Amino acid sequence: MALVNIILMLLTLAFVHHQVAITEARLDVGVSYGMIGNNLPSSAAVVQLYQRHKIGKLRLFDPNPDALTALKDSGIEVTLGTKNQDLQSIASSVDAAKTWFDTYVQPFINGVNIAYLTAGNEVVPGDLAQYVLPAIQNLQSVVDSYGYNEIGVTTVVAATTLGNSYPPSSTTFSDAARTNMAGIVKFLSSSGSPLMINVYPYFAYASDSANVRLDYAQFTATGTVVQDGSLSYSNLLDAMVDAFYWAIEKEGVTNVNLVISESGWPSAGNGDFTTPELAQTYNQNLVKRFLANTGTPKHSDRSLGGFIFAMFNENQKPAGVEQNWGLFKPDGTPAYDIVFN
Repeated sequence: MALVNIILMLLTLAFVHHQVAITEARLDVGVSYGMIGNNLPSSAAVVQLYQRHKIGKLRLFDPNPDALTALKDSGIEVTLGTKNQDLQSIASSVDAAKTWFDTYVQPFINGVNIAYLTAGNEVVPGDLAQYVLPAIQNLQSVVDSYGYNEIGVTTVVAATTLGNSYPPSSTTFSDAARTNMAGIVKFLSSSGSPLMINVYPYFAYASDSANVRLDYAQFTATGTVVQDGSLSYSNLLDAMVDAFYWAIEKEGVTNVNLVISESGWPSAGNGDFTTPELAQTYNQNLVKRFLANTGTPKHSDRSLGGFIFAMFNENQKPAGVEQNWGLFKPDGTPAYDIVFN
């Protein structure tokens, strides 16, 4: 009997440890790692920077071998993208998808904690949109054939997939995006992977500051700003996420979760709309939003997490705002103070 009790106790402790590990992983903050610059640190130094600041998740836009090598045994959870130009090939057949996977992913599968593969970035709507669903399906078949049950396959879309998004409950997918998005979310409903969305309150505020309040865009409003039926919104990010939930549900899909694949605030490039103070306020509050482990007004039952855009200011992007999204300068010093835990 004593031995049985000890075994039961050990199993209980193992279960509790497993549950804690899951919770801790879910609460990690992610940051996107872009590389469009000629003065950025080495991938090894970047991974050390993530570790030093306890940034637990990293989004990689394409399978850069130096970055994946540096990520081995780092403990950092990785969301790994395909290049948009590879979508048509990946979508053509399972064999083609397997060739891509065997070339870019399989060499790193032992040691790199890959949680998701994303087929395409912001290509719906557009000429490449038709390839997204078959690419997801083919990559899912490859992942399943290897028995890599821990890897999900999805895509990344922007708010350009939506039609009218105010109020959130009125939202549908746009006419240009609806056919592709309906197929994608129905597949994700069966596979269990989330849809990844890029949402930027900054752009809404900068394009219409007369009607979009700064405190609403920056998580600093103290009460309800937008009332949508029974749903109350004190920040724009939640409203934008719920707009996606409404659009998805209008396609008859109710069980697809959302992950924020990009959100941030630039620190320069557009006058008074982009200051280090505004960027610090938004991104620090976004960290708090992720760490709160809470849902949105529409789906309080679904924890909302994701990635800040981006790790560095990237000097080979177009001049202006696009060069100034970074949390860090190329030398690894903070662009402004952010605490990630």
